[in-house]
Amino acid sequence: MRPKRGILAAHWALDPETTFLNHGSFGAVPNVVLKEQSFLRSQIEMDPVRFYEREFQELMYEARKSLSFFLNADPNGMTFVRNATEGVNTILRSLNLKEGDEIIVPNHSYQACWNAVDFVAERSGAKTVVVDIPFRVRNKSQILDLIMDSVTERTVLALIDTVTSPTGLRMPFEELVERLQSSGVDVLLDAAHGPGIVPLDLENLGAAYCTGNCHKWICTPKGSAFLHIRDDKKDMIRPLSIGHGSSFQGSDQEKFDYEFGWPGTQDPTPWLCIPKAIEFLGGLVEGGWPIIMQRNRKLALEGRGVICEALGTSPPVPDSMVSSIASIEIPSDGDIGPMEFEGDPFHNLLYDQYRIQVPVFPWVHHKTRYIRISAQMYNHIDEYYFLAEALKNNL
Repeated sequence: MRPKRGILAAHWALDPETTFLNHGSFGAVPNVVLKEQSFLRSQIEMDPVRFYEREFQELMYEARKSLSFFLNADPNGMTFVRNATEGVNTILRSLNLKEGDEIIVPNHSYQACWNAVDFVAERSGAKTVVVDIPFRVRNKSQILDLIMDSVTERTVLALIDTVTSPTGLRMPFEELVERLQSSGVDVLLDAAHGPGIVPLDLENLGAAYCTGNCHKWICTPKGSAFLHIRDDKKDMIRPLSIGHGSSFQGSDQEKFDYEFGWPGTQDPTPWLCIPKAIEFLGGLVEGGWPIIMQRNRKLALEGRGVICEALGTSPPVPDSMVSSIASIEIPSDGDIGPMEFEGDPFHNLLYDQYRIQVPVFPWVHHKTRYIRISAQMYNHIDEYYFLAEALKNNL
């Protein structure tokens, strides 16, 4: 018998025969937002020239304004990218790094973004400084001390997560941004798991750069992310694709908007759905987004407790360092190697035998395998008990 689903599950197109505990990987789009995307696509195809010449810019402006209000961000520094990895690359590829410069990367960082740091460091003669942070941490002070102790007079940038992807750790990013930038180190805030999972106030944070996905916890269509650049850094940063905007004659702001807003022909509808997604999800529960984040976090903590009990282990990090995703170590035989594109064998077993969609992956930097659960409004506590039974039967 399939476990119960959340009372709001009907708003999503997810297969009811699948226990979907992996919102964190690619998100999931509500039916209302899918309908909005279909409408926008139909408007484009009725007359693509008219749309791009007469409607596109205003719709993009409204999307930027909506997201900027949601994140308390400067709309003049807000632009769109397809995913947070693209946002990280945009910043790194624009920096004028010198030989001997150092970039801090905690060992919980998303591997794709870590790879991008290594790429620009190797090309310029700079150095990637990896901060070894254990998975099981006592408190946020342990993380703050390890990262701040890695700062030297050569440190120019730190890549800091809001919530780490592999280990589901809610980083003390607010304190890190303040302390690092007070020390003269710019912060590139990787908020891939940011909007809709933790409170974000970009104006008060003041990070030099912030990039995050909307297609995860805001539930927009895939390929929807933002890049926010602080005003004093805007003249340094160029988009990955140099296009028509490079020769545009206009004000600095107009050129910034054009360069980033028109990298070439593409489907803009994932970005244009941002206002609808923010409005729709925020209206699903009384109290809106703050209550959504509280509810999802509470369910993630309850689910983590159920899984820890099934595995005979204890919660690995304090409750205060959990948002709406949580990772737990699972027993593993043999060496821990790199992630495999086709999926971990145990991940595949859970899906093939139980129709449970939950990530299981090796993390070579900790020599550990993790199982990572997510909690979204369509989930129910019964689904975590269902996973727990599958774990007890197969481990």
